[in-house]
Amino acid sequence: MTGPRFEGSYLGDASKLPPDAAMECKICWNAYEPSLGDETRQIPPGAAFLALPEDWTCPECGAPKEQFMVKGGGAPMPEPTVDPVAEAVRALEAEFREIYNGRMRDTPLVNRSLSIEAIGFREWEGMLVGVLVTQWFMNIFLLPKPGTRWDGLRAGEKEVLAFPSGEYEFIHNSRDGIGGYKACSLFSPMNEFASHMKAAEVARAVAAQLFDPKLAEPEEDKGTPLSPPKAEPEAAAPSKLPDLRREPSPTRRGLLFGDPRGLGAAEGDAPEAPKGAAGPVGPEPAGAIPASAVPASSPGGAAE
Repeated sequence: MTGPRFEGSYLGDASKLPPDAAMECKICWNAYEPSLGDETRQIPPGAAFLALPEDWTCPECGAPKEQFMVKGGGAPMPEPTVDPVAEAVRALEAEFREIYNGRMRDTPLVNRSLSIEAIGFREWEGMLVGVLVTQWFMNIFLLPKPGTRWDGLRAGEKEVLAFPSGEYEFIHNSRDGIGGYKACSLFSPMNEFASHMKAAEVARAVAAQLFDPKLAEPEEDKGTPLSPPKAEPEAAAPSKLPDLRREPSPTRRGLLFGDPRGLGAAEGDAPEAPKGAAGPVGPEPAGAIPASAVPASSPGGAAE
């Protein structure tokens, strides 16, 4: 059940109506002053307009309470609160919706069962960190802290940044609508995600695991910062899922870049490791990406 709506008063939100607000009928302009009350209905002085009986009507013309609007007085109308993080996220989504509608909609790269959604964005060390899901890629995105800009970024330059879970390589880019940003590719294309719900589930897991120190490599095992494996010029045959009965150790690359359940090669298999791949980090941590949500292969995608 919704509360009463007062036309012309605080955008119709009765909860923001101060107790001493004077109201006037928009039919006959008769005023209700809380300091005076209403003698015709035996309403005592000091009764707020919101406290009037449900069947109260204008003493002059009989208009219902809904036809009254703010006359003046009372506490000043509070300024609407604006969440700067939410505003930045909305601008990011709007920018990539424009890209999708203007350039990507009719290309074979897109998965039309997906939609554009920014997931898990939070402030961290002077910037906003989260995951952007689109119809053609999923990237970790870094945006400048609200009120600042990264106008000095040069498109294509790379930067290694450290997070609690390890170091990651980001590519700089910029768009007119959002300015400079940094992106680390997770998936591209997105054709193996059966639904947006599954893609969003993976994105939420990545956004959380990025800040999980249990995924960090021991200092002595650190190598090249993680980045998505580069696609070979020729299409490779789909890789087999590991034999889960062998319980291989999860890897940080697998957890963040989409190998089901974060699993690396099964024991006894010895494929050549991608350059800069992380080693095993022990038992699978809690909150790992659910196997059902992750496609069988995870080609890395370039940042838009």
